Amino acid sequence: MSRADKTKAVADLTERFRSASGAVLTEYRGLSVAELRELRSALRGHAEYIVVKNTLTQIAVKEAEVEGMADMLVGPSAIAFITGDPVEASKGLKEFGKEHPALLVKGGYLDGSPLTPDEINKLADLESREVLLAKLAGAMKGSMSQAVSLFAAPLAQTARSLEALRAKAEADPTVLGGAGEPAAAAAAEPEVAAEEETKTTAGDEPAAADEAPAAEAQEG
Repeated sequence: MSRADKTKAVADLTERFRSASGAVLTEYRGLSVAELRELRSALRGHAEYIVVKNTLTQIAVKEAEVEGMADMLVGPSAIAFITGDPVEASKGLKEFGKEHPALLVKGGYLDGSPLTPDEINKLADLESREVLLAKLAGAMKGSMSQAVSLFAAPLAQTARSLEALRAKAEADPTVLGGAGEPAAAAAAEPEVAAEEETKTTAGDEPAAADEAPAAEAQEG
């Protein structure tokens, strides 16, 4: 491998460590090419299983600031970079390991925290994200129904009030200050009509006030 190829390989591994939510380091000694292909297929959608060179991976681990993995990079190494559900990825490794004991899980990390082989095994025994979300949704169903009722009540009351106002405006357009205008238009813009009515009423008062000085002038 040329120097340029090594540099590119390290950069690629570093990016994978940084972008993945976690990684599981394994030793695949004794597994055939066909079995490795089978494992990749089992992990598809949840993790990418890549055979790596230890010396280059040690550099990438250091650059990506991954803790606890450098010392485990001995022997034929392959890493499952977790790109989906970590529980499903762990299940895939565990199930494959039952049928192919040659697969050895050495350790890994998840969300920056180191994981031992035993912890990865326990992670595989957890329920998947989809199952947990379904159970959470079921538990919240009753509470959500109550919340919907609380939010819907004020809206229904508002709708009934608007409907009553519309019916009243149809019978008497002047209710909304819209005399001489179609009732539908007055009902569509009740605030504008009310504002115009206020202005009209307010505008009548200065006229009366202006007549008073005129009358006093005539008497004088």
